[in-house]
Amino acid sequence: MIFTAAPLSGVYLIDAARSEDERGFFARSFCSEEFAAHGLVGEMSQSSVSFNTKRGTLRGLHFQIEPHAEAKLVRCTAGAIFDVVVDVRNDSATCHAWFGAELTANNRRAMYVPKGFAHGFVTLVDDTEVLYMISVPYAAGFGRGLRWNDPALGIEWPIEPTVISPRDASYPLLDASGTA
Repeated sequence: MIFTAAPLSGVYLIDAARSEDERGFFARSFCSEEFAAHGLVGEMSQSSVSFNTKRGTLRGLHFQIEPHAEAKLVRCTAGAIFDVVVDVRNDSATCHAWFGAELTANNRRAMYVPKGFAHGFVTLVDDTEVLYMISVPYAAGFGRGLRWNDPALGIEWPIEPTVISPRDASYPLLDASGTA
């Protein structure tokens, strides 16, 4: 696997190191030892799939708070997404900074989202599927979110989201102090 550090500390884009022949290719998509060697969470307790029928579907920006904060490995297995993370670590020099990258079934790229980051995406095509590997089981009551279009974040989405859940549309805006 090829680990490329993103501009936000702890976030990585992960590409497959392919072994190719006339049949196609073989590539490792996850290895706990390689993740640990990069200082990343190497144990994933849960795997989830998000299927989205329409282009412009927005999911996020979600995160879990301690003691159930989670790291995620996100990969697009069908279609294409613009995947976004936002630093929500209050003691970070990059608190509320964002980073985004296109993940597609064709590029087979994954994004590692460490604890302390909100995560979300918008689908770029119809019939898009996203696979999440998550470091801890989901814990009801510890989920939080940021508004996808908060001017304080200034996320530059490549397309305008058109399908948004009531929950995602109603997250509070950050105030002048940077709190929701």
